[in-house]
Amino acid sequence: MAETEADAAAAPAAAPGRLRNAFGGVLCAFTLILIGVLAFSIRLFSVIKYESVIHEFDPYFNYRVTQFLSKNGIYEFWNWFDDRTWYPLGRVIGGTVYPGLTLTAGSIWWLVNALNIPLSVETVCVFTAPIFSAFASWATYLLTKEAKGTGAGLMAAAILGMVPSYISRSVAGSYDNEAVAIFALVFTFYLYVKTLNTGSLFYATLNALSYFYMVCSWGGYTFIINLIPMHVLLCIVTGRYSSRIYIAYAPLVILGTLLAALVPVVGFNAVLTSEHFASFLVFIILHVVAFVSYIKGLLTPRLYKMAMTLVITVGMAVCFAVVAILVALVASSPTKGWSGRSLSLLDPTYASKYIPIIASVSEHQPPTWPSYFMDINVLAFLVPAGIISCFLPLSDASSFMVLYLVTAVYFSGVMVRLMLVLAPAACILSGIALSSAFDVLTRSMKFQLSKLFDDGSAISGSTEATSASTVNTNSSKGENKTEKSEAAPKEKSSKKNRRKEKEVTESVPAKSKKEKRLSVLPLEASVIGTLLLIILGGFYVVHCVWAAAEAYSAPSIVLTSRSREGLHVFDDFREAYAWLSHNTDVDDKVASWWDYGYQTTAMANRTVIVDNNTWNNTHIATVGTAMSSPEKAAWEIFDSLDVKYVLVVFGGLVGYPSDDINKFLWMVRIGGGEFPHIKEPDYLRDGQYRVDAQATPTMLNCLMYKLCYYRFVETDGKGFDRVRGYEIGKKHFKLTHFEEVFTTHHWMVRIYKLKPQKNRVRAKLRKLKSGSKSSSTPAAGRKNPWQ
Repeated sequence: MAETEADAAAAPAAAPGRLRNAFGGVLCAFTLILIGVLAFSIRLFSVIKYESVIHEFDPYFNYRVTQFLSKNGIYEFWNWFDDRTWYPLGRVIGGTVYPGLTLTAGSIWWLVNALNIPLSVETVCVFTAPIFSAFASWATYLLTKEAKGTGAGLMAAAILGMVPSYISRSVAGSYDNEAVAIFALVFTFYLYVKTLNTGSLFYATLNALSYFYMVCSWGGYTFIINLIPMHVLLCIVTGRYSSRIYIAYAPLVILGTLLAALVPVVGFNAVLTSEHFASFLVFIILHVVAFVSYIKGLLTPRLYKMAMTLVITVGMAVCFAVVAILVALVASSPTKGWSGRSLSLLDPTYASKYIPIIASVSEHQPPTWPSYFMDINVLAFLVPAGIISCFLPLSDASSFMVLYLVTAVYFSGVMVRLMLVLAPAACILSGIALSSAFDVLTRSMKFQLSKLFDDGSAISGSTEATSASTVNTNSSKGENKTEKSEAAPKEKSSKKNRRKEKEVTESVPAKSKKEKRLSVLPLEASVIGTLLLIILGGFYVVHCVWAAAEAYSAPSIVLTSRSREGLHVFDDFREAYAWLSHNTDVDDKVASWWDYGYQTTAMANRTVIVDNNTWNNTHIATVGTAMSSPEKAAWEIFDSLDVKYVLVVFGGLVGYPSDDINKFLWMVRIGGGEFPHIKEPDYLRDGQYRVDAQATPTMLNCLMYKLCYYRFVETDGKGFDRVRGYEIGKKHFKLTHFEEVFTTHHWMVRIYKLKPQKNRVRAKLRKLKSGSKSSSTPAAGRKNPWQ
């Protein structure tokens, strides 16, 4: 009876708590929906301001592959040999791409069309990145919640939804691998931390499947398979080993490696390359530690000591054997088992020394300090506070967050593209810092306000008590006696209660009391601190909206500029590709620098010599050599490759800095790496790259200079280059082996056609006839082919 009465009495008290929890859950779900809508809508400025169009260069290849997949099916996709790229070599698409993005967008297109929603493949590709940015925000909430609670999770999700670094790769139209890879990265980390906290084999299996999706989506999966082993090793070294760590890591290595080997582009690299060896080494160490922990509970201390000696001896022998095998495998590779991009991450100077094709990519350059402020803004100042919060207290999940941040900071400092990997870590730690700060400030305000109200009620209660005592002085003595007799047992019980309360308060540790007193701030400081954090958040939101609307919304294929006359739109790229599509034969080959290969194939549907895949350095060097050679030598190179048209990008008229003249030195370096007669100093005057009157004869007579500046003097009569800031050196010249067939409205794209060989032979015969008449001309009068 007593228990049922106690339960009945506790039920009304528990009802408000359940109601509060239910309301909190609904409010949290509603907030997450709003965060998803925010993450999706802030990335639509490119569609609103311009149109629904694919951005950049690589997304056009992904779009073309998705079109092929939706039209021909999955089996044709795996076996697709593309003869329109890397002529005459071709490319096996199914075995050289990460298929995650293509399969995801293709599945979405199939699903919406199965529901009778008529969306084109292009529309699905344009909006895939904004959709997955919302998923990434929700995954960030789950990951941060596992480490520091719901409040920190909501804050981190909101910050990630609009961080500029992530927006730059996930605006509508940015159909690249990172569009889905960041979600896969964060979700894999969430499932790993979830397994650490629960020790559930179910979540461990889901973690391996999520890692498989990440492997399918992006080559950055090697970051995961190296970061998680580092965290496991950190836990072992710091004495935090438990069975939960074993469950979280062992299935990931076994299942994850087997699944990764199923991806054609990875294959046996999952077990043969140096990027994966750290996971196997930690896997061995983990089993040794697990075995030692197991036998410790079975043996006596003396036997345990003997067993430890044996295990250490055998373990060291096995480790040395494994290391010896790995060293032998690594030593047999000229790059020590590492890929070129991985070596450039470990040694930032490696690419510039040995692989100029990697160093020539702008997104592979180290970032500058302003780029950090541009991409993560105020988060750079909140991250240190988040690190401190992770140590109060330190757990397996919070230590993983700190390790994630430290490694991401290093890699982002090596390659500006990896600022994208830093963004989730910075958002998570900033969310933890803001949540902890708001927790302290709001608790302080609540405590100070309740203290003020309690003091006011105590003062009013004391005045009422004094007035009541003056009224009751005329009461009878009998009543006073009865009151005293009734109050006696109450006083005894109150004394007992006071004694119990005193014991309870004494049982509370002094340290927690001290921490509570230290965490309570004055009311004025709490209000000011809260207002400052709100203002800081407002500045962050304004910067993110500006970055999304202005800095990262413009598609590279459609350029804009503002002047006093208003907005100017430069649509030269699509104009040139449309001309190629409508005015050339289907089988014609187009040569250009590799930056424009994907766009030429996707938009003009013409065969290209090289493209953005950059898998064959010799082929790219051949094109670079042709661009760096005199006109006659360049014609011979292009003619040997069956090239009919040559496309160059020139920005000297409108001030477009990313043109081929600014990229030309990389063509020289890459070409010179394979063909030694191309030397960079021949194109420099006193170590400076110039195209004015001080330029070298080699520079003024190379094919790239002639194709870009042909008839340029006709535009203003001077030949003033707005990008380089001076007049060109050689203004009046004619082309002998190429003819201009199309130049766009703003001279940004120029297309030339190779003159047929018979015309060149006839001209040569005419020269020979004229030369026979004037045979007295001295041999010294022959012209230098570079002049």
